[in-house]
Order: sequence, then structure tokens, then C-alpha cells
Amino acid sequence: VSQVPVAEGKSVQQTVELLARRLEALGAEKQGTFGVDCETYHTAGTIGTQGQTGKLMYVMHNSEYPLSCFALFENGPCLVADANFDTLMVKLKGFFQNAKANKIESRGTRYQYCDFLVKLGTVTMGPSARGISVEVEYCPCVIANDCWNLLMEFMQSFMGSHTPGIPSVFGAKHDSVYSPGDTMVQYMELFNKIRKQQQVPVAGIR
Repeated sequence: VSQVPVAEGKSVQQTVELLARRLEALGAEKQGTFGVDCETYHTAGTIGTQGQTGKLMYVMHNSEYPLSCFALFENGPCLVADANFDTLMVKLKGFFQNAKANKIESRGTRYQYCDFLVKLGTVTMGPSARGISVEVEYCPCVIANDCWNLLMEFMQSFMGSHTPGIPSVFGAKHDSVYSPGDTMVQYMELFNKIRKQQQVPVAGIR
């Protein structure tokens, strides 16, 4: 899962269309839509404490896994629960409080190209588009490091110089089996990066 910068002089939507055209030119076919969303929860006890930030928990959903809900801590474990976890979070509001207006999601089109699955998404917070996500999966292989070079080569064919480096989650995995939680960790990192980009004032704009 990686972020693609918006092309110079173009909008988020135009850049997504540009990437979609490149994929279709390769021969990729549309296979419906996808969505990944993320809500942020603060640990309630530390809210309002001067100079201290509570631990954040991210509750995420992925349309590829409609019966699951993912709860992740930064640098921490990834809990995979069933979809009823959302109702449990309501009951835990004494411990975890939803950071309203912080929901971030990526929605877009799924493409199939031979054994590759590509999900091209527009990342939105509230009404505005904030960035572009690209998720690429090589379906026959479950050991991430075994197919990384192949993934790189394929991504270069439509992402060019914006092809990402090896995800940090791979470093911890080595030869172990890749899981849906690993994908969600990458989306969490991507969403947090996009959130931080929005908060930093851009210097040098005349």
C-alpha cells in the first residue's frame, strides 16, 4: 500500500484517472469497487491532561473482509475481530473516545491484471480529497518477501518513479505468511502520513 503524489498541475481526481488509464492500457480490467475506512479513538483517561497525548487506537474496516473489523495501535498489535466490534467500542466509551471529525477513508476501483490485484483509491477526510492510495497484491504468493521484486517491476509499469520502497511491515515478517492485518497496518501508516501532511503549513507559497 503506498501513496502516489498528485501530478503537477492536476487535481487528485485527474491523477487517479491518469493512473487508471495507464492500468487499462496495460490490460487491467475493472473488478468492482473497494473501501477502507479508519476511525481514531483516544484513551479517555488522558484526554485533557496537559502536554500528554493519550494512546491512539485506530478502528478500521476493509471491504475485502466484510465480516472483520481491525483495531490497531501505532507500533502495537493488530487485533482482528468480527464486525460487532464497533458496537463494543460504543460500550467502551468510558475508556476510548472517538476523535470526531478524524475519520479518514480510501475508496476507489479494483483492477485485475493477470495475477495482480490493484486498488486505486481516493483518500478523503470529510468532504475533501486529501491524497491517492495504491494497493497492489500478487495473489498466488503469501510470503511477501518472495514476490517483492516482481511487485516492484509491475508497479513501475504504471507508477513510474513513484514506485514505493519495501514497506516496513515486510521487515518484521521476513519469511512468514502475509496476513490481512499487514495490509491494514500499511493503510494506517498511509492515513497517518496524509493526516500529518495536512497539518503542516506549506512554506514558500507566494
